[in-house]
Amino acid sequence: MSFTREEQDKKGKFTILENGIPAGEMTYVWAGKHKFIIDHTETFEKFSGKGYGKQLVLKGVEYAKSKGVKILPLCPYAKRVMEQDESLHEMIFR
Repeated sequence: MSFTREEQDKKGKFTILENGIPAGEMTYVWAGKHKFIIDHTETFEKFSGKGYGKQLVLKGVEYAKSKGVKILPLCPYAKRVMEQDESLHEMIFR
């Protein structure tokens, strides 16, 4: 499993790869200098049930920490992951 990150202007995307094959993606949009919005998280059908969606959200959290910013999780899945894990609450923009 590996990740790629693409960013252009205010939009970005993390892709999770299984043996070099895209298995899911999480998209985000920068909202100012201090936060970004996770707007979509998806595990592709062939790869569902492997926890890749959560891994994508956690990769986004890791990226946010490295940038010193917060996350506004508008994606229902990302929001659920971040709200269920108390250690991630500090990363949620409120």
